[in-house]
Amino acid sequence: MEAFLLSLSTVAIAEMGDRTQLLALVLAAHYRKPWPILAGILCATLANHAVAGYIGAHLGSYLTPSRLDLIVGVSMIAMALWSLKSDQLDESNDEPKRASAFAATLVAFFVAEIGDKTQIATMALAAAYSNLAVVVGGTTLGMLLANGPVVFLGNAFSNRLPLKAMHIGASLLFLGLGALFIWRGLHHTP
Repeated sequence: MEAFLLSLSTVAIAEMGDRTQLLALVLAAHYRKPWPILAGILCATLANHAVAGYIGAHLGSYLTPSRLDLIVGVSMIAMALWSLKSDQLDESNDEPKRASAFAATLVAFFVAEIGDKTQIATMALAAAYSNLAVVVGGTTLGMLLANGPVVFLGNAFSNRLPLKAMHIGASLLFLGLGALFIWRGLHHTP
C-alpha cells in the first residue's frame, strides 16, 4: 500500500504545472473531446511508465536496500529542485488537425513523458519497491488525477491555478521525501 500511495502522490504532485499538464490543456482546448484525450493519456502513461518502471526495477535489483534508499532520496531532492522550474509548452509542436483526439494525445503524451520528472520518479520508485505493477498503477493514476481536471475544465481552470505556489509546494514535498529516503538509507539495518 505504501508503494502505491507514494507512487500516486509523487506523480500527481510532480505533474502540477508540468509540460504534460500544459499539453493536456492544449489538447482539451483544441479537440474538446475529454474522454478520448483522457484515454490517450491513460494508454501513453501506462506504456511509458511501464517501460520506465521495468528499467528501474531491473537496475534496483543490483543495489542493496540502503544504497537504493540513498539513490531514491537523492533523486527526490533533485526532483525538488526540478519542480521549482516552470515548464512551458513549445507551441511549434502543433498536432495535425486530421489526427483523432485519442491518437494525437497518445503520441504527444508518450513523447512528452520521455525524460520527464514523472518518468524519472517512476524509475526510482520501481527500483525502491518490489511490486512493479503497484508502482506503475500508482504513477499512472497520479497522472490521471493531475490531468483529468485540466482536460475537463480546460481554459477556465488554467487561468486560476497558482502555478508558482504549486511548484514550491511540490518542491517542499519532494525535499521531505528525499530526506526521508536518505534517512532510511543511512539508518538501514542489514
